[in-house]
Amino acid sequence: MSQDTLPSDISNIGQSEVFFRNLLESAPDAMIIVDEQGQMALVNAQAQSMFAYRREEMLGQPIELLLPEAFRGQHVALRSSYTDEPVLRPMGQGLDLVGTRKDGSEFPVEISLSPVETDSGKFISSVIRDVTVRRQMEKDIKAAQEAAERANKANSAFLAAASHDLRQPVQALSLLNGALRRTVKDERTLLMVENQDASLTAMTNLLNSLLDISRLDAGAVIPEWEDFPVQRLIDRLSAEFGRQANSKGLQFSSVSCAAVVRSDPNLLAEVLTNLVSNAIRYTDKGKVSMVCVERDAQCQLEVSDTGIGIEPDQLDEIFREFHQCKVAGASKEGFGLGLAIVRRLTDLLEHRIDVHSDPGKGSQFTVSLPVVTDIVAIADEDEDVDAETQEQASGLVVLIEDDVNVADAWGLLLEAEGYGVATAATAIEAKALIQHLNDQPVLLISDFHLLDGSTGVEAVSLIRKFYGTEIPAFIVSGDTSKVVKDARLLDNCTLMSKPVDTTRLLAAARYASRSGEVPQD
Repeated sequence: MSQDTLPSDISNIGQSEVFFRNLLESAPDAMIIVDEQGQMALVNAQAQSMFAYRREEMLGQPIELLLPEAFRGQHVALRSSYTDEPVLRPMGQGLDLVGTRKDGSEFPVEISLSPVETDSGKFISSVIRDVTVRRQMEKDIKAAQEAAERANKANSAFLAAASHDLRQPVQALSLLNGALRRTVKDERTLLMVENQDASLTAMTNLLNSLLDISRLDAGAVIPEWEDFPVQRLIDRLSAEFGRQANSKGLQFSSVSCAAVVRSDPNLLAEVLTNLVSNAIRYTDKGKVSMVCVERDAQCQLEVSDTGIGIEPDQLDEIFREFHQCKVAGASKEGFGLGLAIVRRLTDLLEHRIDVHSDPGKGSQFTVSLPVVTDIVAIADEDEDVDAETQEQASGLVVLIEDDVNVADAWGLLLEAEGYGVATAATAIEAKALIQHLNDQPVLLISDFHLLDGSTGVEAVSLIRKFYGTEIPAFIVSGDTSKVVKDARLLDNCTLMSKPVDTTRLLAAARYASRSGEVPQD
């Protein structure tokens, strides 16, 4: 609006400027023009509708008529100050403004102001917008965000509780099962114990998978990046899965690789573990292999099998939760979560995963990650944990565990293996306990979270300080992120996730108690 378009007699604008009036009336927002005295000189139809006044009830009235009564006196001074030094004020400058309808009801508004000078004097043009709907949407969005934050906190609390509380009884059952397998001699009873162990393994796998999916979806998994030789990972997994494949009558092979890669070794190991487990599960005869190939500065970890294969129309579905291949001969084992975890982990690590499959002939999954540099593979001079002789174990193990049932199960397992066991529930109890021991412990095993709020890290540190040597230590917990953050500060210490595999645990304990060092993996 300019001086040329505004008529000299603004009070008669409806008669003298039909075009201008039609233009004003067609504006999508409410418009009100106020004179130097703060009286409304012109209003359009949208303004009448917004404030529920007739035009004649508004013209000539002070603009404060449209404000809450509590703000009217203050607004007169503000209006006068603005009239003396008028400036353009765009709409939506963060001011919380309120309008009042004829019936006294209030609603939020945004207002833009524009000074206008004419031959008849100074005027202020205001464009007014009712933002009730938008403000309500903003409130709804904020409420939804707060609800999501509460849900996320509740989910995190559940995961923390589940990681500890759900694993505790499974931990006790696994330890008791391990003790039974080492003490039972009757073949029929031993068969029942082995069946029980198979059920415990299935329960453990399902629990771990469900918790992994929940933690990944909640964003609770944060990669711990490092550069490491991939061969270290291949060796560990080959030893574990070679036994599984052989027990099923399958050949298992792996190929050495000198590449150093950048990734999270624990998360990458979980990816490969799920891929190899699936390959063994869906292969009844033939072989399973894990091969490392370097191409174009990429390390490609290939897991291949000669199993049932995957139909082309299912290749996009296999990474969904609870999806299982629907083909003849498919295993009924598993829960369809392994590949869903693989997809989430590879996305998190930004590693590419590809799959090629020939139904009836087998599948190949390939994980590609960047090579940092090449090194000559170094032979592992450490004695292989699984190659330890089976002669009776000996020595004193100090166990720090605040759950009585789990502590009893630990004791039965370790004593059945041949160890002496001294038990404490907290770091303070452990410190008091060692004052009365005749022998120095050969191994320390501690839960991470202890009864009085202390941790396994504190308990191990106190015992080591007393003896003045870094006694081998195992710290056990389901609270993976916390353990990785705090327990990595300890040297000569291995982290174990609940529930532990008793066979691997005892093999590692035998190695540590004899060598004075924990196994590397």
